[in-house]
Amino acid sequence: MPETPPADPAYLTVKELAALLRLKDRKVYDLAASGAVPCSRATGKLLFPAAEIRDWIDRAKSGGGGGGALAAVRSARPPIVLGSHDPLLDWAIRQSGCGLATFYDGSRDGLDRFGRGEGIAAGLHIRDDESGAWNVPIVQAAAAGQDAVLIAFATRQRGFVHRADGPAPTGLADLQGLRLVPRQPGSGTDTLFAALAADDGLDLSQVTMTDVARTEDDAAESVRRGDADVAFGLQAAARSYGLAFNPVINERFALLVDRKAWFDPPFQTLQAFCRSDAFRARADSCGGYDVTAFGTVVWNA
Repeated sequence: MPETPPADPAYLTVKELAALLRLKDRKVYDLAASGAVPCSRATGKLLFPAAEIRDWIDRAKSGGGGGGALAAVRSARPPIVLGSHDPLLDWAIRQSGCGLATFYDGSRDGLDRFGRGEGIAAGLHIRDDESGAWNVPIVQAAAAGQDAVLIAFATRQRGFVHRADGPAPTGLADLQGLRLVPRQPGSGTDTLFAALAADDGLDLSQVTMTDVARTEDDAAESVRRGDADVAFGLQAAARSYGLAFNPVINERFALLVDRKAWFDPPFQTLQAFCRSDAFRARADSCGGYDVTAFGTVVWNA
């Protein structure tokens, strides 16, 4: 069984440092050779002491000798994860003991708050209507000036959450005449549902909207209580609340992370836990998750 990486690694590899500083490996080697970045060759390969790298970033932020690569590092952010609610992420934050707080109110709200420096990370699942690409187009447009990195968290299965003894829609046309749990405007779910409804020619005036649910759990709970017939939700939420599920689309959930906060112990602890066997087992038991690409860098500021 592979060992779980330490929660707060003492050293970073060339590739880890290059990915997070949006540099090519060659540039990292050049920085090490010139003495501009702290490094060690004790093991026969370049390793970068994480504590000294954090100090280097702080010096660059305040105008010291860290070099132009980090000139735009932002001031300290509060240790809060913003954006869209995900049941697996929420569980991992608690279970890992990383100490991060959460404030979930949708993808676009999280992206806006991240831009104002109100948290260290934001969960997103926003599909671009023109290209069909997930998260990268909106982040490129909204966060190009941020010193941030976008990493994959999971692929999730989204569809119709419903009671086993109630209506069982398999397509958007089946929603006419039903009570649907809406999500808050600007959320990834609301944006995606509106786009799919337009593509299918669904007249939303023919669907009864119940009270807005602001999280995946709230949406599923509304169906379980009988306040609504269906929610456009996650398979994981349906299973958690003992509900039935009909799949519609696979979506990509990602985390936009402040680059400096990436190095700090809370997010390092969360990352290490999300690479553990316990995390993978939880994802499997939830259903509808594929976490094999967790941690992959998909965009750099």
